[in-house]
Amino acid sequence: MAEGLARHLLRDQLEVQSAGSRATVVNPLAIEAMAEIGIDIRHHRSRSVTEVDTSKLDLIISLCAEEVCPLVPAAVKKLHWPVEDPASMPEHGRKEAFRRVRDQLKDRILDYWDKQ
Repeated sequence: MAEGLARHLLRDQLEVQSAGSRATVVNPLAIEAMAEIGIDIRHHRSRSVTEVDTSKLDLIISLCAEEVCPLVPAAVKKLHWPVEDPASMPEHGRKEAFRRVRDQLKDRILDYWDKQ
């Protein structure tokens, strides 16, 4: 969701890549939550941080909260925006958790780049 939001909100201002500790499928509830605000991430794919050339990055934003954050090079500027993993929420509240995380990420992206 973070990649889809950043690409949509920041358009041509920067190149966005997303990766995590381990690659998985994009959660259907993430796709649904993003579609609710007009952003299509159906064709996004989950990548492992080992697939990204971190030597070419200017900024890394980590979103891990309870889980283990991936190790990244010391020379890269880092921001840490811990958010709950909506996929780990109880099933009865999971859809709302995806919406909540989506909205938190949107607010953080807009706030950070408005200050740049």
